[in-house]
Amino acid sequence: MSNIFTCVGRVGSDAEQRQTNSGSVLTFSLANDTGYGDRKRTQWIRCAIFGKRAEGKLAGYLVKGAQVYVSGELSCAMNEKGGKSYLNLDLAVREIELVGGKARQEDPPSSQPGEPDDDLPF
Repeated sequence: MSNIFTCVGRVGSDAEQRQTNSGSVLTFSLANDTGYGDRKRTQWIRCAIFGKRAEGKLAGYLVKGAQVYVSGELSCAMNEKGGKSYLNLDLAVREIELVGGKARQEDPPSSQPGEPDDDLPF
């Protein structure tokens, strides 16, 4: 069996690098639009890069608003906040590629991961 998820989206918050007992982890949120017209919505994906790839200069490029292509293993879990249920999407990133130019300062995501926001500009 195979579990491969691929998408292009915009980084929602600057990447954070940290050390764990098993090595380095680089985490960031990614906003990805689905649908069109009045059915358009944004899904948030929490991304993590593990090991040696998390230790380099990549964190400097994963800044709020940057457009990236990611591919990896997707998992999901339900979460409740304020009486509402949300589906959390987590991606263990195997491949990542920077796409587009510099991050557009006028178009960064405005909501937090796990909270829907249909008014995002991208």
